[in-house]
Amino acid sequence: MTPRTPIFRVRLASTPEELQAAQRLRYEVFVEELGGDGVLVDHTARLERDRFDPYFDHLLLIDDASNAEVVGVYRVLRDDQAARAGQFYSEDEYDLTALRRSGRRLMELGRSCLARPYRGGRGMYHLWNALARYVADHDIEILFGVASFHGTDVANLAQPLSLLHHRHLAPEGLRVRARPDHRQRMDLIAEEDLDRRAAMVQVPALIKAYLRLGGHVGEGAYLDHAFNTTDVCLILDTANLTESQKSIYSKDLEE
Repeated sequence: MTPRTPIFRVRLASTPEELQAAQRLRYEVFVEELGGDGVLVDHTARLERDRFDPYFDHLLLIDDASNAEVVGVYRVLRDDQAARAGQFYSEDEYDLTALRRSGRRLMELGRSCLARPYRGGRGMYHLWNALARYVADHDIEILFGVASFHGTDVANLAQPLSLLHHRHLAPEGLRVRARPDHRQRMDLIAEEDLDRRAAMVQVPALIKAYLRLGGHVGEGAYLDHAFNTTDVCLILDTANLTESQKSIYSKDLEE
């Protein structure tokens, strides 16, 4: 719980200082908590950053009840921005040929995180509400991006990875595939041998949220040893959202 009732608003980062506030929160979550690293991570200034940051738009969740502190981040990369960057971020991990051939408007999501005191509350719904507006404003049709399990010990993740493969694999026309250099099979346990309840307990909350919206996963996981994560690629076709599913992330929220 936060020490006072949060007063949330979301806006796009528009200054170097706001981008650094996002990178500082990402450092707390992805580096300090999860043990990640990267060639551009600044441990002295406590900033988690990479070469793609200048091309992404950065949605900032701000708590005005806490000195306008940035307490949540989501970064988004439209296909036109990816063209300027030379690629999507996740193309280092996944072959996105199926998405590129679809002819649909694409947007990549990444680096979603909340400060520890704000988890389990309404903060993420405010970010999703802003994301829904952004998607509508830019006529985005396909959302995708990597989401992570902590750690790279695949034996410990056999149940949830197998569940995702057997029950939530993307249709062939949208099925991205992990690149072979770090590809990990996800069908580690036969579907009839799965303990589905136990498997779902291990699935991170963000992945569960996308599954509830009708999202799918690509084929194969990617072992990211630098970030100490096992990544899966999530794909969401906005055309297939039901009205009830849309309301999960696009309804108006009251403080």
